[in-house]
Amino acid sequence: MDLIQRLEQFRREEQQLTWEGSFAEYFDLVLQNPSIAQLSHARVHNMVKDAGVEVLRDGEKEYRFFSRDLFGLNKTLQQLVEYFSSAARRLEVRKRILLLMGPVGGGKSTIVTLLKRGLENYSRTPAGALYAIKGCPMHEEPLHLIPQPLRQDIHKEYGIYIEGDLCPVCRQVLRDEYDNRMENVRVERIAFSEKQRTGIGTFTPSDPKSQDISELTGSIDLATIGEYGVESDPRAYRFDGELNIANRGLMEFIEMLKCDEKFLYGLLTLSQEQNIKTGRFSMIYADEVIVSHTNENEYNTFVANKKSEALQDRIIVIKVPYNLRVSDEVKIYEKLLAESALCDVHIAPYTLEIASTFAVLSRLEQSKKAGMSPLKKLRLYNGEEVEGFNQNDVRELQEESVREGMDGISPRYIINRLSNALIKDNVSCLNPIEALRALKDGFEQHTSISREERERLLNLIAEARKEYDEVSKREVQRAFVYSYEESAKTLLNNYLDNVEAFCNKTKLKDPITEDEIEPDEKLMRSIEEQIGVTETAKKAFREEILIRLSSLARRGVSFDYRSHERLKEAIERKLFSDLKDVVKITTSTKTPDAGQLRKMNDVVERLISEQGYCAICANEILRYVGTLLNR
Repeated sequence: MDLIQRLEQFRREEQQLTWEGSFAEYFDLVLQNPSIAQLSHARVHNMVKDAGVEVLRDGEKEYRFFSRDLFGLNKTLQQLVEYFSSAARRLEVRKRILLLMGPVGGGKSTIVTLLKRGLENYSRTPAGALYAIKGCPMHEEPLHLIPQPLRQDIHKEYGIYIEGDLCPVCRQVLRDEYDNRMENVRVERIAFSEKQRTGIGTFTPSDPKSQDISELTGSIDLATIGEYGVESDPRAYRFDGELNIANRGLMEFIEMLKCDEKFLYGLLTLSQEQNIKTGRFSMIYADEVIVSHTNENEYNTFVANKKSEALQDRIIVIKVPYNLRVSDEVKIYEKLLAESALCDVHIAPYTLEIASTFAVLSRLEQSKKAGMSPLKKLRLYNGEEVEGFNQNDVRELQEESVREGMDGISPRYIINRLSNALIKDNVSCLNPIEALRALKDGFEQHTSISREERERLLNLIAEARKEYDEVSKREVQRAFVYSYEESAKTLLNNYLDNVEAFCNKTKLKDPITEDEIEPDEKLMRSIEEQIGVTETAKKAFREEILIRLSSLARRGVSFDYRSHERLKEAIERKLFSDLKDVVKITTSTKTPDAGQLRKMNDVVERLISEQGYCAICANEILRYVGTLLNR
């Protein structure tokens, strides 16, 4: 479709959202679909639930509503959804302020933004449709028109729960324009919109001396006060405060604990009694989710203040720590980079992984568990296998470190430094070493980093560099092994022949003398030791290989060295170990001969075609690994 057609389609979709009718007609709609009259917490819960949920291997839940924008916060999001699940059932927790507390750049404001944008979209769908009394500044729930004495009968007969009362404007309109005939009151469908100030409010604290409470609760309309005579006439008041317009939706308090006390007092009655105290009017009912976010220091100061005990009792705190999984940290940077206009710079493989390794290391606490280094802990958290430990140890490690993830380097710092490195002149490819250098150089500009913290971070940069040393050797190892694939096949066949003879307690035939010989224990152990198979475990490992071989053979599938992941790694390491001298010569010779140059080109081609490198970073990693091997 061209632009004009798209605009026409958009207008048609907008027209489908318009509906207007009498309250009697609206009540028929509610009878057909009671969810259109759901309360604010239930609407948010159903919005998240309808997007879908997936149970991960470790038992954590991944909510698809958040999964495209937030990574590594599954536990936090599960607590958040549990809160809305309880509130949706009208339990007491819905009368609490939801406070997201965590370090800067941890994703607190992103969570709230997703909820706001989600509500905007959800209210435009059939499942999230909602209706309001036409002309009401607080988009009143039309069921509030039903008098209190009739509500219990309505609930018994139709199962429709009604909570709340009319706002002053609707009360006067009902009396003056409709002569108290509720069934004739006009009702319209509405859609939440932060820009249109419908159902979503946002309050940002500023200078208490210049900021007025009217930003939250509205103000007198000076243009009409002369016409109506008294300030208590609803027509002489603007019900346009953030708390008013957020009715039936969500109210975000940005850095709530930075607000002056007079702005927080109004939250006491709003949270517990669901009422707003406005000017010279009686309490005004409001149904809205109140969400705020703050950092740990602000929260601790707030808790230490005895004057704020009443408000503290009305707050539910959910911690939003930094992510502690390297794989999820990589997704954060991939998402941020994908949103940029950066398309002419190549990012070498493992650049984001190594930067993420440094970031996660900075957030981990030292474990008291014997033999548990920060790198081992990082790998366990990332779901990787670590010798001597398993995933059952993860829970112990998490219980041991209660504040883990509340300190460290933020994703914001990492992406800032990577962005700085990517936009430098003459940079066409960013590799892990350049990324670590950019992270290190940024410490000088980071005003909040003390001398002791700087030393700690420099040590972590060194740890991340060591990790890359191992990664780079494995990458070049893979490329060399594939270039010597015939050698890998030969090594595998020799190993399998010997394993089969060992397991079946038979002998092999010497290919030259045709004499019967014992299985070559030295050859088998030289391969198995590459992946840490111990002397006591070698028999079980060999039998496992033989079972896999037989299983594939029964299905008519040939066994190659990629058929078993651990054996594949062992063969690659063994072959690379045997080829180390070739690698050294090939990567360090300034004037390679034709044979060496051909091997070099084969490896570079492999790195480019199969492993995601460009010509620049492929040659750089070869030189780097050559330097490592020549040390």
